[in-house]
Amino acid sequence: MNEQPKPKKQIGAPMNRVDARQKVTGAATYSAEYQLPNMTYAVLVGSTVTKGRLTGIDTKAAERAPGVLAVITHLNAPKPPSPKPEGKDPSQPQTQGNPLQVFNDDKIRFNDQPIAVVVADSWERARYAAGLVQAQYAKEAHQTNLEANADKAFLPTAAKKNPKHPMNDYQRGQVDAYKTGAVKLESEYVIPTEVHHPMELQAITAHWEAPDRLTLYDKTQGTLATRRDFAKQWNLPEENVKVIATYVGGAFGNALHSWPHESAAILAAKVVNRPVKLMLTREQMFTMVGYRPYTWQKLGMSATPDGKITGITHESIGQTSTYEEFTEATLAQTRMMYQSPNVTTRYRLAALDIGSPIWMRGPGEATGAFALESAMDEMAYLLNLDPLEFRLRNYTDEDPEKNKPWSTKFLKECYKLGADRIGWSKRQLKPGSLRDGDWLIGYGMGVGTFGAHRGAATVGAQLLPNGTVLLQCATTDIGPGTGTAMTQIAADTLGISPDKIKFELGNSSFPKAVTQGGSSTVNSVGPATQEACLALKDKLRTLAGAAFSTAKAEDITFEGGQTVMRNDANGKLPLQIGLRNNPSVKVSYSDILRQNGQQNVSATVEAKPGGEGQKYSMYSFSVHFAEVRVHQLTGEVRVSKLVSCADAGTIVNEKTAGNQMKGGAVGGIGMALMEHARIDDRFGRYVTKDFADYHVPVHADSPAVEVAFVNQPDPHVNALGTKGIGEIAIIGVAPAIANAVFNATGKRIRELPITPDKLI
Repeated sequence: MNEQPKPKKQIGAPMNRVDARQKVTGAATYSAEYQLPNMTYAVLVGSTVTKGRLTGIDTKAAERAPGVLAVITHLNAPKPPSPKPEGKDPSQPQTQGNPLQVFNDDKIRFNDQPIAVVVADSWERARYAAGLVQAQYAKEAHQTNLEANADKAFLPTAAKKNPKHPMNDYQRGQVDAYKTGAVKLESEYVIPTEVHHPMELQAITAHWEAPDRLTLYDKTQGTLATRRDFAKQWNLPEENVKVIATYVGGAFGNALHSWPHESAAILAAKVVNRPVKLMLTREQMFTMVGYRPYTWQKLGMSATPDGKITGITHESIGQTSTYEEFTEATLAQTRMMYQSPNVTTRYRLAALDIGSPIWMRGPGEATGAFALESAMDEMAYLLNLDPLEFRLRNYTDEDPEKNKPWSTKFLKECYKLGADRIGWSKRQLKPGSLRDGDWLIGYGMGVGTFGAHRGAATVGAQLLPNGTVLLQCATTDIGPGTGTAMTQIAADTLGISPDKIKFELGNSSFPKAVTQGGSSTVNSVGPATQEACLALKDKLRTLAGAAFSTAKAEDITFEGGQTVMRNDANGKLPLQIGLRNNPSVKVSYSDILRQNGQQNVSATVEAKPGGEGQKYSMYSFSVHFAEVRVHQLTGEVRVSKLVSCADAGTIVNEKTAGNQMKGGAVGGIGMALMEHARIDDRFGRYVTKDFADYHVPVHADSPAVEVAFVNQPDPHVNALGTKGIGEIAIIGVAPAIANAVFNATGKRIRELPITPDKLI
């Protein structure tokens, strides 16, 4: 027997990332770094017009260039056996999907749409040859400006078909009741197009291992969803398509869709019959893999003089492409966050000649929260109330939209944590009251919420002869530290040290999992990890009962990586152990395997949600407090302090969860002060096409974000008590900053980003 110290509790501990060393030393392999025999390289050629048709495309010079293996266009591309996109119902939700089949016809739907792909024996040669492709077009008039086309906005097709669809018009109480309120406001808000820009560019390596067997090394947030999409596109059994995404260098939603560049790489690999690697450029990241859509919002609100909200109307128009209806939950927070007897929401889409948008961190809710939380601040100012006090007076103790109790809600505790840490008591009701030399100082707050979603997931677990545990699941890790959290959950469940656990992920051949998005991974994969480890323990208990002749399986417990049987009342212990006078017997897991002649013990377990969602309304909540300094002469805005507080259930890893919150806060700074992807509507082309013109926050723009968690479990979401962090980390940050700018300057900026020209 090996005596081992009982390991400390892992869930909640600030454990270092299990993959940190691989990432910082360069040992981690990302999708563009796989090296296969006979590798070839592909470069896309994009359209230089925004709408029209290709009337000719000259590829001869490119085909004759050194090292070129193929130039593929709509004229010579083999057609996958899947149906044409025109037959697709545009109202169907595109969680992944690829409604734009690349090189399928001569139609141009947006600027920089792929019109050709060049494949060569080196990336340099492919890039050179791509510059030799010449295209001719029959141009048509295009529309890329949402506000110029707002009068053509329409109710999403899915909502037209289903009166209960969440994108349909919502009504509680009287329609537009705010118009007759005692104290009322009506304001318009604009969120510009924002583009996903993780460090890792979108990339894929496609390899047809056989005519009917495809392997993809892809940057994706969902290995199974990507496998399903391309198996369907090529009419293959899903098991014949393998998707590997072991490491993903950041993703904010841009890898939640199957994009044309992926189809182009797969098609090219089929044509040249060799592996093909394709990586987008930073400029192509603006046009080919989605963005947060430009959104116009109008919010009307009324309240009684003593601060009770009597009516809210929230309207929104978001942009989408002409070939796909993209929708998001812009108005969801308005329907449930504050107590109001009358709420009206209306959501519409404007179809433009642009690529399809896609969910971006805090999808919809981050956009909608800017309008709602800004309006809350505006109304508090009209009522001469502290904005925090105004929110407390309209606090909801149950979900007013669904008429259900909250599974848990500790938002008031978040309010107190954040207000104390930011120094909210220093805030003055009168704007411009605080200053430090030429700098005006202001304080603002913003609230966020996101559903505590949970899906089905399966984890396979093996206890190996050396006492280590191998866990496998098809889930991905786009940056939050999924493998680390699962290691901690397994360590606590099994009672062994984390260094004896290995969690493998990012491979569609592993047991199934949800796509990583919507703050649902820990909620879904965590319970499956826990259940798989409990199943291992049950098997060990049975084996231990066989090894301990006097023991009942239910009398055996586990601690410190050992199986423990307590002595019974008569002092009887297994004779073969030879410890008759000891108070208990402890045998390591590996010794049990050896005694039973087994190489390992394995279990594969699926965990899925029950009926709790029918009984409770399940959400995570956050509140963000910002202190800003605005230079009264130059209009420069500096976020000098930011405090983010979250009610996210059980916190599995204090360090990685804190990093999640900090990352969301930095994204919120970009949203509030910098990010704006601008299109020159004359040409329908982005003029911000690199980091010189599209600004994102750097270290100098970001203060040391302070994070606080309530850390109270939600037993209704899952047995672990988790609720999710990824989205609430950013939802509410932008309005907190905008409200702080108003408190500092008295200037209300309703169109983001807040740049100096809007304040001078």
